[in-house]
Amino acid sequence: MLNETNSPELVYDAEDEYLPEPVPPPLAPLWQDGSFRIGIHSSIAGDLTHSLDIAKKLGCNAMQIFSSSPRMWPRPGRSLIPEADAARFRLRRRELAIGPVAIHANYLINLATTDPVGRVRTIQAFRDELLRGMSLGADYIVVHPGSARDGEDPSKVTHIVAEAIRQSARGLKMGDMRILLENTAGMGKSIGSKFEELAAIIKGAGEVDLGVCIDTAHLFEAGYPIHTPEGLEQTLARLELSVGLDRVFVIHVNDSKTPFGSRVDRHEHIGKGKIGLEAFERILRHPLLSPERVAGRAFLLETPIDLPGDDRRNVAALWKLVGIAAGQEPDAEDGFSMVTVARTKKSELEISKAKVKPTRARSKSVKVSPKKAAGKKTRTASPKTKKRKRS
Repeated sequence: MLNETNSPELVYDAEDEYLPEPVPPPLAPLWQDGSFRIGIHSSIAGDLTHSLDIAKKLGCNAMQIFSSSPRMWPRPGRSLIPEADAARFRLRRRELAIGPVAIHANYLINLATTDPVGRVRTIQAFRDELLRGMSLGADYIVVHPGSARDGEDPSKVTHIVAEAIRQSARGLKMGDMRILLENTAGMGKSIGSKFEELAAIIKGAGEVDLGVCIDTAHLFEAGYPIHTPEGLEQTLARLELSVGLDRVFVIHVNDSKTPFGSRVDRHEHIGKGKIGLEAFERILRHPLLSPERVAGRAFLLETPIDLPGDDRRNVAALWKLVGIAAGQEPDAEDGFSMVTVARTKKSELEISKAKVKPTRARSKSVKVSPKKAAGKKTRTASPKTKKRKRS
């Protein structure tokens, strides 16, 4: 038996202790590398996943879509996206390396409404937007704050908007997906035409991490002079003091059909409206709006498509204005346009309908003898019935 002097001495060494490796932080998405992200509002007609291919063929590396019909209340029980369709969308997005992906919320949603029925509908519809965005792996949900009732001051109902957002997002684990409030042109009683109103909503919904989407046409129409060099500097300074430029994750790049301060929302092709090409070059190249300042900041078009090729021309105009080297601009498909795609689908649908159109069975003609036909036409009363009528 070994005594204490002969037994080997056990020495504790801290380096021998097993320590699990810390979990590395998740890698940032490729679209957050500080590069320019330019996109367009893509069509979901027929298939959600096809909207990604449309954006890619137009020369975009980002995009915006609707997740359902934007001018209809969703039908109960049919508002969510089947997981198979959502998975196909997420896979195709990874293949095409498109990001960020923004979803524009339903136009019928009015977060400022105080009508009991309208409020329930709004909160449910907006919650459905958030759920659809989560299933698709979207990065941003863009929503208009809504409109106040007649007699109400829009600046004094921001707390109602904040409460509706809190209720809509309650209990949802949205991950990196962020809700963005879009500024408005100031039509009627709409909320959000002033930066201070957006800031008040953000403050009121403190537990929800909100950002901002700035629309250039709405700024101009609401009276922010972004069309001049001095006016742009003043607007950005005011935006920084109220909301903070670091909260601006998406910029809707639209020219305006209506004049400065009109408070009427009408979009126009880039350089063809009242804002002008030179102003857009200043906006897109301004250091405070650079994607290097906010990783993944996207510039998204919502310009009209009046003729085939309008969409591609507006996308190409943005790439030219930002001054990116030709090698960095995504390849576009020659001659591709959402208009031609829509027309092709319509004609294919009409052809398929014509092929399956049922032919009416011909009714069998029944031959009637001349005597029977004459008897049916000239049926006269007998002499006995004539006498009865007289009596």
